[in-house]
Amino acid sequence: MTMRLTSMILAAALAAVHGASAQQPSRPTDAARSVTMPLNEYNRLVDLANRPPGPAPAAPVPAVLSTADLQIRVEKDSARGAFTLSGNVLRPGTHRVVLLTGGAVLDATLGDRPLPMISEKDAHAALLEGPGAFTATLQWGGAVTFAPGRASFTLPVPPAGTASGTIDVPGEQADVHITPGLISGRTIANGRTRVDVTFKPGAPTQVSWSMRDSAPTAAAREVRALADVLTLVTLGESDVRMAALVDVSVVQGQPRSLGVQLPAGYETVSVTGNSLESSAQNGTALTLTLSNPAAARHQFLIVLEKAHAGGTFVLETGFVTLPAVQRERGEIAITGAGTLELTAPARDGLTRIDVRELNPALQRLARDAIMSAFRYQGSPGAPPQLSLAVRRFDDVGVPAAIADRATATTLVTGEGRALTQIELVIQNRAQPFLRVVLPPNASVVSVDVAGQPAKPALGTDGIRVPLLRSGFRPRGPYTVSFVYLHDGAPFARKGDAQLALPRMDIPISLIEWEVFAPDQYRMRVTGGNVIDRRAFPGNSGMLTPARETIIRASGSFTEAPVSGPPVIGGVVRDQAGAALPGVTIAVSSPSLVERTRSTMTDSSGRYMLSTLTPGVYTVTFRLQGFSTVLRENVSLHDGIAATIDATLRVGGASETVTVKAEAPIVSSQAQQVTLSGSLAESETGGGSINQAAGQSRRTDQASVPSQNVINLQQRAAGVLPVRVDVPRTGTSHQFVRLLVVDDATAVDLRYKRK
Repeated sequence: MTMRLTSMILAAALAAVHGASAQQPSRPTDAARSVTMPLNEYNRLVDLANRPPGPAPAAPVPAVLSTADLQIRVEKDSARGAFTLSGNVLRPGTHRVVLLTGGAVLDATLGDRPLPMISEKDAHAALLEGPGAFTATLQWGGAVTFAPGRASFTLPVPPAGTASGTIDVPGEQADVHITPGLISGRTIANGRTRVDVTFKPGAPTQVSWSMRDSAPTAAAREVRALADVLTLVTLGESDVRMAALVDVSVVQGQPRSLGVQLPAGYETVSVTGNSLESSAQNGTALTLTLSNPAAARHQFLIVLEKAHAGGTFVLETGFVTLPAVQRERGEIAITGAGTLELTAPARDGLTRIDVRELNPALQRLARDAIMSAFRYQGSPGAPPQLSLAVRRFDDVGVPAAIADRATATTLVTGEGRALTQIELVIQNRAQPFLRVVLPPNASVVSVDVAGQPAKPALGTDGIRVPLLRSGFRPRGPYTVSFVYLHDGAPFARKGDAQLALPRMDIPISLIEWEVFAPDQYRMRVTGGNVIDRRAFPGNSGMLTPARETIIRASGSFTEAPVSGPPVIGGVVRDQAGAALPGVTIAVSSPSLVERTRSTMTDSSGRYMLSTLTPGVYTVTFRLQGFSTVLRENVSLHDGIAATIDATLRVGGASETVTVKAEAPIVSSQAQQVTLSGSLAESETGGGSINQAAGQSRRTDQASVPSQNVINLQQRAAGVLPVRVDVPRTGTSHQFVRLLVVDDATAVDLRYKRK
């Protein structure tokens, strides 16, 4: 029967479809259509049509409480609050929802109508209809418990997802505590304190605070305090910075705030302190609010600054004071960046003290050397004032690195190639590298720094050799050496050649340069900016007697032939024979354009002045604590290198020792000297000066190379990664140059094949 009924329904449906199709004029009429399907599929469809729908999924819990907002206010001995609770009822019907555990619920509303509540033990539950959202308001009340100096109450927190709110307590309380919970804000106004709190949901919270301001029985006590103010005044190039370390000791009462008077004209940079809650400034009055008034000691650091005109100026300044304290003491330290001259007239209340008497905390606060210090005892109505005349001197640049000596050795080959090794003794403080500008067509072969191989870097303006800086090993002077190969034009039968050392960007006190030429060539110097080592003042002991042409006069005046303008140099010692560094040597002559030129002795007591003009000179030696020595009537001509040594004895600056002497004239071309017979015999052992000069000329071409040449020959043969046909025999030419700063050292040579 069921199958027949279903067939009839399908037939009716097909007829309806056929009828609808027959009404459309765009489609042709057709016979009744039928649907054919397997019997099993037909039975499954019928079974699904007769199956009843399943139940909807149920929520896991009847209701949830999402947020809780608690507004609590404390009055006298009770605490009251309004709890606003929001949530959702997830299941249909009436459900019991726990809103609060513990405490007393005074009233409960749901919107504008009463909320039915059920109390079971400590739990307060509401009967809510669902499903749907709800917002309930509970009125809560609790008792405040008092202990000596403290007041507290227990606040029940609803078991919501998040719980926050505010607590309003009487008095200006700075030490409100919430356990558990987090205070995220604090507001004090109209004699009450309001804190913003994030609670732990469902956990009873203990709220406590100090009752000193709110307890009606607390007797007001006058606040008495003592203050020590340590002030550091730093004079910068364009501003004055004042840092005041304020130390307050409370001897009576519990101050909620402290008043500070600031000096006029300053801008407040920062106010910090471990017991500082907040600070407020009104003009020159600064109010410091304390976070722990019960503490017996408070410390603050107040930093101020103001601009000044710079250079030479007068600083009229006051200082940080605390007018309300019973006793104030202070110390003032003056420091500054650079070289300053301070003049401070006496002022009432300010006493100048030795900087070593300052408080250690103030000494640690200063970064630069303390130049002046004062102490004062504050008095009501008379704050300390200081008038300070400041004069600033310009700073002088100090090199970051310096080379005491540079030794250069050059091997020249007949093919025009030159292999040069330079070794410097460097004292470095902060320079990261040595910039080396090589001559054209030159390339570095090897680099050593402090005895270890190093890898230089190539820049657009030269090669950078890494240096060891202060704080790294070695801590003292160390050597930096490098070898480079210079490709030049091959030597012809005769011609001119120029050799040059690289430019280096650190000051070099002395360069000693030895050029070793092949034996088949004869060379002589025609120009350059170097001095023949034989004529170098104060260094005759480095040379063999056969190469010296020296004539002595007045016991301490030596002349030797040299190419180019005259040169003066020598060594200054004390009476014990020790070298005197830092002696000022001034040479004056009408022939000089600037009239006077000066220099100073180095650490070995040596000095040198070159490129002078011919004329009669006066040489003056000055050093504080020693007598002044004058050398007068020193006659110089072209081709003269004069060695003038001096011995200074201890004495006053007004004492002057004058030595008058006329120096002989030496001709560098003819090597002839006109001198008294006794002097000539004493220097040449009974022979003539002409004979000594001739012997010197004969031995010039047989100069023996130094050990530096031999070492470089050995390195080129088996160590250096370059092939150079270095000469094994030849002539050594030695030169010197003083005080070279980023300048190329060069010598012009004229050669001829033997």
